[in-house]
Amino acid sequence: MTASLPLRMGVIGLGAGAEPHLKSLADLAGTMQLVLAATPSGARAARRQAELPCPVTTDVAALIGRDDIDAVIIITPPSTHRDLTLRCLAAGKHVLVEKPIGLTSADGLAMAEAADARGLTLAVMLQHRCRPGALRLRAALADGMLGEIAAAHCIVNWWRPQAYYDEPGRGTLARDGGGVLLTQAIHNIDLFRSLVGVRDVSAAQAVRTCVHSMETEDHVHALVTLANGAPGAVLASTAAYPGSPERIEIFGSRGAASLVGGRLVLSLHDGATEIVEAEGRSGSGASIMDFPHDAHRAVIADFAAAVASGRPPAAPAREAVASQQLIDRILVAASFGGERRP
Repeated sequence: MTASLPLRMGVIGLGAGAEPHLKSLADLAGTMQLVLAATPSGARAARRQAELPCPVTTDVAALIGRDDIDAVIIITPPSTHRDLTLRCLAAGKHVLVEKPIGLTSADGLAMAEAADARGLTLAVMLQHRCRPGALRLRAALADGMLGEIAAAHCIVNWWRPQAYYDEPGRGTLARDGGGVLLTQAIHNIDLFRSLVGVRDVSAAQAVRTCVHSMETEDHVHALVTLANGAPGAVLASTAAYPGSPERIEIFGSRGAASLVGGRLVLSLHDGATEIVEAEGRSGSGASIMDFPHDAHRAVIADFAAAVASGRPPAAPAREAVASQQLIDRILVAASFGGERRP
């Protein structure tokens, strides 16, 4: 089911995580019209009403039922994603949902199946896929620039202070569905998996370090086998003070790629070098929203184009499910939280 542009949008969720979405919608006003925004918090609704160019309501059901809304962006805690998405899809709305797609990969699969059954677009905010450096790296790999992949690794050494996890629901299974892998590292893990593929997790260690008091994991190492059989590794942490830009490094028979915080360096064996500069910081430290909204804007623009044309979006639901299933496999291999993994 397609929709004409400008796409008439609704937004559910107006917390801090909504900032890059709202800035992006303002930038894209020519192709999108923000019709209504909703938040369960009356105080937040009043505050946002003074900032937004559309009405703000506390009645989420009213937003979902509006006939003049084509698509909805859901920016709420993961525990709400399945219910809100299924309700929006049942009402005939296309949906762009924040990461992770659902509290569990089973939730994400149910959401993807519901969208497919109704012929609606369901995309996920995995914005690292749309960074310029990531797009160039994907093209370089497709062109065989690096040759055969010999090895690759994904490293997310971020920092979150204890105050972050002291906020209600943070780092819990009930609200977030997991810890560092699902909440922070999922962006890089999704990009890594989509670039080189991961067919097996051979060993993993996931722990709750002495740095944090929380329910879920804050530090993970995993050894993986890439799609072509080459060795790979994943490291993710929110205990790595003061935090450093996430990185993906790929080593091939003709050259290597280093994608660090969005900055790509391609170094070939013949001496050639290509650099794509990063658009800005990545929120790797205590200031969790310290990053530009360029990549969010790119995902939202792509979502609108996908809805209008009927093509798949850049970050489709089933891809998000596949990345969440990889996280499940890492945690099962580490014997951490396996009881919640389907």
